[in-house]
Amino acid sequence: MSGHAPAAITGIGLVTPAGIDRTTNWETVRAGITTARAVDTLAGSPVEFASVVPDTFDVDRLTGRRLSRHYDRSTQLALIAAREALDEARLTPSERADARMAVVIGTAFGGVETFEENHARFLSGGPQAVNARFLPRGLVNMVAGNLSIELGATGPSMIVSTACASGATAIGIGLDLLRSGATDIVVCGGSDASVTPLHVAGFHKLRALSQGRQHPPASASRPFDAGHDGFVMAEGAAVLVLTRETDAAALGTRPYATVAGYGTTSDAYHITAPHPEGHGAATAIRDACRAAELAPEEIDHVNAHATSTPTGDVAEAEVIARTTPNAVVTSTKGVTGHTLGAAGAIEAAYTALALHTRTVPPTANLHTPCDKAGALDLVIRYARSGRFDTALSSSFGFGGHNTVLAFTCS
Repeated sequence: MSGHAPAAITGIGLVTPAGIDRTTNWETVRAGITTARAVDTLAGSPVEFASVVPDTFDVDRLTGRRLSRHYDRSTQLALIAAREALDEARLTPSERADARMAVVIGTAFGGVETFEENHARFLSGGPQAVNARFLPRGLVNMVAGNLSIELGATGPSMIVSTACASGATAIGIGLDLLRSGATDIVVCGGSDASVTPLHVAGFHKLRALSQGRQHPPASASRPFDAGHDGFVMAEGAAVLVLTRETDAAALGTRPYATVAGYGTTSDAYHITAPHPEGHGAATAIRDACRAAELAPEEIDHVNAHATSTPTGDVAEAEVIARTTPNAVVTSTKGVTGHTLGAAGAIEAAYTALALHTRTVPPTANLHTPCDKAGALDLVIRYARSGRFDTALSSSFGFGGHNTVLAFTCS
């Protein structure tokens, strides 16, 4: 595979608030159906609502094995997404074992549910109360490590953590692994399950969350809307299977789209706020287009990071208008909320599906564009069909991390 060849997306797996499989996810996102709701475990928290995976999710039922006691929720979500993606890619267990298969997963928090549970055990019962599976469940690398074990993947296995850009960065590294010849198949994506009272309290202290004062929970995630007042916490996972285009053709698989390049930069500006002039984000967009051998003016669609925070949305809107003036723009966080380290992978999956179906989903809860967003060609209320051949998915994270993925039709 040459250093500039795109990678074929031959499988997509999704477990998000929008559904527990790819088909349900896409139907929900395309219809703009919102998912935020009151969450029992957040009762008494500063914010008591979030977007969580449907209650029907049960890793033991879905796998036919008792895995919930072994794996943190972040690993459970990633495992079910990975199984769906690999089944779609038509890779049998023996083919997976024979191939050099890598696992690259992005996460912001890893096994936080396990850490919080065992911290509570320690405080109430001392060292003896800590679960023996505490570290194998909770260590941040174990999302990828346990996936490798479950899938029989003997190639490189690694975790990427670039805050809310983690899932996108993992896909970019997966593309690099294929192009370098280090592996033949890459299972890549992101997973986070950090809708907990502690993390809600932390983001609340940063004044990053919607308080639900102006809008009910279902309407609280409002990317690019003048009424936005913060993001909605969410959980989820997405996994993509990447292969060489020639290998996909040999398997008789029609790819959803291709990952044609990516750009990654740092703002070097502030621990939480984006650069006010968007220098790092704009450079990442231009670098992604250059790597994909595209001009920014050729980009047909942008799935924006747009989390529903006033500062972030306005800064990003200005960057998109300046760098990709002909793009049709949406943010799927209006449906899913902000899935943190998984967001870049989930939105990459939605971007690939947009190209595959020639349909860009709407930005849910967007009624009146905020400052700077009025210059964008925003998809509002209903999905839009058209000839979309090229797309970008943008992801930005605390610490100034910026990652932009470029996609083309297969």
